[in-house]
Formats: sequence, C-alpha cells, structure tokens
Amino acid sequence: MTEPPRTAGNGAGDDDRIWALIAHFGGAIAMFVSGGTLGWPPPLVAYLVRGRESPTVRAHALAALNFQLFWSIIGALGWVLGICGSIFIIGAILLGVPVVATAFGVIFGIIAGVKAAKGEYYRYPVAPTIVK
Repeated sequence: MTEPPRTAGNGAGDDDRIWALIAHFGGAIAMFVSGGTLGWPPPLVAYLVRGRESPTVRAHALAALNFQLFWSIIGALGWVLGICGSIFIIGAILLGVPVVATAFGVIFGIIAGVKAAKGEYYRYPVAPTIVK
C-alpha cells in the first residue's frame, strides 16, 4: 500500500486525522477488549464513513483494517482450536495464540495511532493485503 498523499503543512486536516486515529486506536482498543478477535470493526467504520472522501483516511483505515483483520482471524482461530483441543497439551499452547494476537493488535495499533497523531503514515509489520 502506498502512503497517503500529503497536503500543505504536516499532513491531513483535523477531521482526517481524527478518523485516522479512530482507525488505529479504535482497532487497538477493540483487540484488547475482545481478546484478540474484533480489532477490525473500528478501521472498517473509519473506511466506510470517511474513506471515499479522503485519500488520507482511506490509506490509514485500510492499513489498520488489513492488519487488525489478519490478527483477529489468527486470534479467533487460536481461541477455537485452543478450546476444542483443551484436553490436550496442544490446546493449552494454542490458547496462547490469542494472547499474542491481542498484544500485536494493541502494541502496533498504538504505535500507528501515535504516528497518525503526528500526521505521519505507519506501515504495519506482518500485514497482508486482505482488503484493497
């Protein structure tokens, strides 16, 4: 994904910056609250509400959406496989997967939100393009 276009000054306007913050910080908060499974709705809302009007919000929301969706899927699979296999040792190990997904979603969502607050774009690590 390419960086969002820059305008004069240090990046986006106030409305665009707020929606970018909703995408990043909202995803981090949702990952924490949901145990690593629902980090994707806040970036999706930002994308649907403001993404068509603003290339800046679109770029931030898509980056957050792809990252949070990927780690939410991993977290959900970890929960399902961990609970289904909980009678075996492998199930206990798999229950650690949602913890890792939650940590990744929260930590990198906060880093991206801080960058967005400064008017900068953040490229998430390990974020395959799921939504274009």
